[in-house]
Amino acid sequence: MYAIPLGEDGAELRPLEPWQAEEFLAHMDRGREFIGRHIALADAAADLESARAFLQGYADKAAADAGRIHGIWTDGKLVGGVLFRTMDVEQRTAEAGCWLEPSAVGKGLVTRATRVIIDWAVEERGIHRVEWWAATANEASIAVARRLGMTKDGVLREGRLHRGKRHDMEIWSVLAPEWRAVRHPS
Repeated sequence: MYAIPLGEDGAELRPLEPWQAEEFLAHMDRGREFIGRHIALADAAADLESARAFLQGYADKAAADAGRIHGIWTDGKLVGGVLFRTMDVEQRTAEAGCWLEPSAVGKGLVTRATRVIIDWAVEERGIHRVEWWAATANEASIAVARRLGMTKDGVLREGRLHRGKRHDMEIWSVLAPEWRAVRHPS
């Protein structure tokens, strides 16, 4: 398996695969309430069976070129991840997302990891538009979108149901030419 260094602090980005379900579940258990405040991932991986099924779903998406999931490790411990929840190579669009357990917050890990996967999507897979959806209350996720140079496209009022409540969702995006201009200025 490959590991991509995320900086001089030793953090790494690696594929997150079904055989790692126990480690993934332990990570979810450490951050379940924190992670679950804004996203459904914490509820989707509630036990070993559901954690394995969740990761298998992304393995299937990767095989179909329809999504990807990567973990973020620090000091050999899984502390978060980034993913393409959806990826449509024909339409050249993708939706990126992220999560972290509390111990990993505030270190720039998500921003660094997301840059890696967006670079890959734009340069290797020809993705033209990368979207970032975040609940309006999820200020940390919105801050990542800003740091990535994304533009706020709008708000889907009460666009997602999460834990029995409807939430407004902000949609942010970056287009391939914008990404290249930010990542590789002339």
